[in-house]
Amino acid sequence: MSIEVYGIPNCGTCKKALQWLQTNEIEYEFINTKESPPARQLIEAWVKSLGSLPMRNTSGQSYRALGEERKTWSDEQWVEAFAQDTMLLKRPLFVKEETAVMVGFKGTNEEIREKLGI
Repeated sequence: MSIEVYGIPNCGTCKKALQWLQTNEIEYEFINTKESPPARQLIEAWVKSLGSLPMRNTSGQSYRALGEERKTWSDEQWVEAFAQDTMLLKRPLFVKEETAVMVGFKGTNEEIREKLGI
């Protein structure tokens, strides 16, 4: 069962995650969100699985440019923002069997394996 990994090629965390997947001989497909932005419906499904809070790339310029009102946004408003600017999505985002299972790449090998269901 392959895992879809959404991110951008020059992201250090994405590179680390892809290296880990390769080292552990785990099949994956990398989707560059700059070249192939995810559809709004897909983002909605991810937010339902993970919630909008962990999906926010709070260290990026796009996030800071949103202003203070972002602190009161609903999940629906975040879905719209993610759909408009994929740089707002925390990277990498892992999808397995069409369900978002993990965002970011932190934890022990065991924790990562558990989140990815492998």
